[in-house]
Amino acid sequence: MTAPDTPPIVFVHGTRFSAGQWSPQLAALQGDFRIAAVDLPGHGARSAQPWSLTAATEIISSAVDSLGHGPALVVGHSLGGYASLEFARRFPEQVRGLVLAGASASTIGRWATPYRWVAGLVPRLPADRLARWNDRLLRRLYPPEVVAATIRAGYAFHTLPAAWGEVLGRFDAGSMRHVASPVLILNGEKDTVFRSGERDFARAHPHARVELIPRAGHLANFDDPGAFTDAVRRFARQSAPSRS
Repeated sequence: MTAPDTPPIVFVHGTRFSAGQWSPQLAALQGDFRIAAVDLPGHGARSAQPWSLTAATEIISSAVDSLGHGPALVVGHSLGGYASLEFARRFPEQVRGLVLAGASASTIGRWATPYRWVAGLVPRLPADRLARWNDRLLRRLYPPEVVAATIRAGYAFHTLPAAWGEVLGRFDAGSMRHVASPVLILNGEKDTVFRSGERDFARAHPHARVELIPRAGHLANFDDPGAFTDAVRRFARQSAPSRS
């Protein structure tokens, strides 16, 4: 049964994926928390919607409102992590806590090189070929119960250039100064690119800490769903208001 003092949780997916990315976490947490996973603009059920970071934050805001019971814990992965950072800046009153997963690397200056490379490459490749490659990769690396919902929802390669085009040049450790809530920086130990700025991000916020998932990579919630879920659960309970 959901405890009345636990915060609702909104999950925000990463690049090219959809709300289905969070199926392992939704299944594990739904008995204890009010939870929702969103599709960002241009992704999943919103595939036809043009991307914009503003629209992304408004979708997250609507999800928080739909769950009720005050501000929420927002969990964002990769692209969704940067969208969640922007959401925390625009809607601070709706954020009880923020989990940044695979989203603690600067997207400004030389640190943006990997993002620029991917955003430039994807439009040159046929979407159906990319989808087949992604399907094969996910099926080879992960059990069906972890990735079936992601594969079923398909991939938003057509949105990737616009999404990363807006994120590039926008976020670095200084972005943490705009976050009023506590922050958990939750990275896979082996995600060397996307956790490259985690220490700077943590130092830029008075109530931020870093937690690593051993042996996990960028898709840490797939690599070790249990450890990822446990970290979110612990942080959510720590974010619950104290009883008077």
